[in-house]
Amino acid sequence: MRLKDKVILVTASTRGIGLAIAQACAKEGAKVYMGARNLERAKARADEMNAAGGNVKYVYNDATKEETYVTMIEEIIEQEGRIDVLVNNFGSSNPKKDLGIANTDPEVFIKTVNINLKSVFIASQTAVKYMAENGGGSIINISSVGGLIPDISQIAYGTSKAAINYLTKLIAVHEARHNIRCNAVLPGMTATDAVQDNLTDDFRNFFLKHTPIQRMGLPEEIAAAVVYFASDDAAYTTGQILTVSGGFGLATPIFGDLSERSDARG
Repeated sequence: MRLKDKVILVTASTRGIGLAIAQACAKEGAKVYMGARNLERAKARADEMNAAGGNVKYVYNDATKEETYVTMIEEIIEQEGRIDVLVNNFGSSNPKKDLGIANTDPEVFIKTVNINLKSVFIASQTAVKYMAENGGGSIINISSVGGLIPDISQIAYGTSKAAINYLTKLIAVHEARHNIRCNAVLPGMTATDAVQDNLTDDFRNFFLKHTPIQRMGLPEEIAAAVVYFASDDAAYTTGQILTVSGGFGLATPIFGDLSERSDARG
């Protein structure tokens, strides 16, 4: 029960990594609020977690409506009097349109960077005010290994996530005096519906060929890192950019070509 009675908001949390984070926090004793656009689906997920002994509610958050980044937190303050942890999980990209610099429409680039950055900035800006009033808190940004290692496509998504990594460090520095920590978790390829729906088998296999731990991550493994940053175990940890990616990007470029050879161990 590392998060017992902590009030935690997780955005975009009705499926995938966000849902796994909400579930993990609930199991650790937190009062979890799910930020969601689809309230019917949020209610169904909350009911499932509450039936298993959780304490889960939901608040409205539509990533396209800036005011909801503020109102979702204000609703929690009205209900609980505080917010201890904010998990900025929302992120958006259209792999079919978010390509290389030569072929990406400027409007697609600007729209993607805008929505991904403001989802973190506005929510965090609102949260830190209340966290400071209540003695501190923790902000955890779900970024991506794609914001650390350049890819051959998704220029907008990668740029936005790289910016979120740096924003994470800035928030950590600016708010440390208020006992507010800020860290980022960078998933690699993770077994979610989004990956299944948007990436081909060939691309997934190629990606994993260059991942030392040669499998996709599980949403629960990303959630475990979030629980650490949310807990008092990380009370002296801030401004950190933690990849949870099976070691992707760690090896030399020839790793993928040599790893299947019987003599690859040297």
